Amino acid sequence: MQVQVRILRFDPEKDGQPYWQEFRVDADPSDRVLDLLHTIRDEHDGTLAFRRSCGHGICGSDGMVINGKNRLACKTLVKDLKQPITLEPLRGFRVIKDLVVDMEPFFAKYRRVMPYLINDEPPPEKERLQSPEERERYDDTTKCILCACCTTGCPVFWVNSEFLGPAAFVAAHRFVFDSRDRAAIERLQILAEYGGVFNCHMAFNCVDACPRGINVTKAILELRQAILGGAVSSSPERG
Repeated sequence: MQVQVRILRFDPEKDGQPYWQEFRVDADPSDRVLDLLHTIRDEHDGTLAFRRSCGHGICGSDGMVINGKNRLACKTLVKDLKQPITLEPLRGFRVIKDLVVDMEPFFAKYRRVMPYLINDEPPPEKERLQSPEERERYDDTTKCILCACCTTGCPVFWVNSEFLGPAAFVAAHRFVFDSRDRAAIERLQILAEYGGVFNCHMAFNCVDACPRGINVTKAILELRQAILGGAVSSSPERG
């Protein structure tokens, strides 16, 4: 079958504005959008820029806007899409070239919630043990692959530059509810500030965009409850 693909191209070194370029490529219905991109780059235009790594929905590097929705190119099949298939870079980030965006602002907010285990207690002779129930408490939020599909699909993220975003909240949830961690209060204090979980408007775009099926809004609500139930005060409004 022939597939019509429209890609939003932009090279800031030579283009004044982004523009749409159309390609017609041969493909099988079971091909992935990532396969289409490789065909276009290898057979039609070698200057096309896009990210990819594992190609199997684990690394999260090929997130983009496909037919208006945030998805992974490696997990989206041609047969599931209406034509023309439109491809755009993730919204809200500076475009480096074509479908490649500057992810540093995203990772800077991710780092703010300290996405790593903190425990200054003397280490045990062996590992720090957890019960199956304690591990289950945060199992859903361990699945995040940092593709940014949730954050860049969030309308609050588009208009509020200080909003940490769903991916940072998911990362915080993973450690706040880890029984081995000892920095939950510190993280909750960050999340209670302006730009934190109380600035989420519950649009549910993040849940729809997550390729891993994480219930992001449930995690955000649990973080809110943890803040309101503890000694952490919230200040979601910039005064």
